[in-house]
Amino acid sequence: MKYLILIGDGMGDRPIASLGDLTPLARAHTPNMDRLAQNGQLGRVKTIPDGLPPGSDVAIMSLMGFNPQGVLTGRGPLEALALKVPLAEGELAFRLNLVTIEFGERTVIRDHSAGDISSPEAKPLLEALREGLPLAPGQTIYQGFSYRNVLVWPGAPEGLPSIPPHDWLDRPINATLEDPAFRPLAELVRASWPLLANHPVNQARVKRNLRQANSLWLWGQGRKPNVKTYFERWGLNGATVSAVDIIRGLGLATGLKPLTVEGATGGLDTNFQGKVEAALSALKQTDLVVIHLEAPDETSHQGQLALKLQAIESFDAKIVGATLEGLDRSGEDYRLIVACDHYTPLEIKTHSDDPVPFILYDSRGLVRQGPPALGYSEAEAEKTGFFVPDGLALGRLFFGPEKGL
Repeated sequence: MKYLILIGDGMGDRPIASLGDLTPLARAHTPNMDRLAQNGQLGRVKTIPDGLPPGSDVAIMSLMGFNPQGVLTGRGPLEALALKVPLAEGELAFRLNLVTIEFGERTVIRDHSAGDISSPEAKPLLEALREGLPLAPGQTIYQGFSYRNVLVWPGAPEGLPSIPPHDWLDRPINATLEDPAFRPLAELVRASWPLLANHPVNQARVKRNLRQANSLWLWGQGRKPNVKTYFERWGLNGATVSAVDIIRGLGLATGLKPLTVEGATGGLDTNFQGKVEAALSALKQTDLVVIHLEAPDETSHQGQLALKLQAIESFDAKIVGATLEGLDRSGEDYRLIVACDHYTPLEIKTHSDDPVPFILYDSRGLVRQGPPALGYSEAEAEKTGFFVPDGLALGRLFFGPEKGL
């Protein structure tokens, strides 16, 4: 038996008037997901436990069949794990975003990704930060992918706030920067401004009408997670296919090997074919593959309805459809989950904790609970009445009882 988890990050949304009060997921042309929903089990799962923030680290760990509570302390250590950065006892790993800030009486974050700055462009900017910031002993900056990087901080003060920049788009940050609790982070944020303001990389981006990476932003801090692996729980080995370090880190934490795919960006320009080919190739030697696409989430943060629809349709055709074709050619029995990790409603441009629609499909057939679905959408999933309360329950539904249970 082969297992796959296909994740369209942030696909979930709320009804939109211009779409006839449909959601993007309901409006988009998604024949592959619709077919799976009609022939499998459609339902909803609560991926964000009470009291935890609706981030991708929490939500995707739930979709992978694990309980984030008491395990995840932030996405920083997961991304450090993906970058093969060792974390010692007492060290905090922060996510370091390169962002676009608009200065003025109301200083605001305009773009949490600095216009999806490329990794080659980010490299000299990070070098400038390493050389010019007043880093404390042991503070180290590591480059990740695009705007996503890591700062490791030994002996960081306890109780520092974590403010995701995608939650703060177009809102003033003046009070945050003056908040005494945020001061240790604000000092580094402010110190980054003169280092980045006139950097040649940013000057070149201005000439190309692209947003500058004119500030850093620190958030998502945490310590190294301790979690049982897939092999320990179900005797399974596997791999992850994603351009995003947080998925690679979650995979490594749970015993999955991250696969490198040339041209994989996570955006609409990603190497869809390469991601699917890597996943299908891995399944010949292993049990489980997680395939992740970031694009629906990024387009939601940007408030781009047309691009979100394109991202959903690309996920359906180029990830779900292409994967199903390959699986059917292989002749192997398989089970798969198709889901979004969380909602990223266009109206708020950030995440929410709504239960998400998911499809459980088994090539051998399964007994459906609830009425049949017309297709894959938030409303259709709610109509089935099938609800899974958390990630642990989803994992047991998908993989079966853990070893020894």
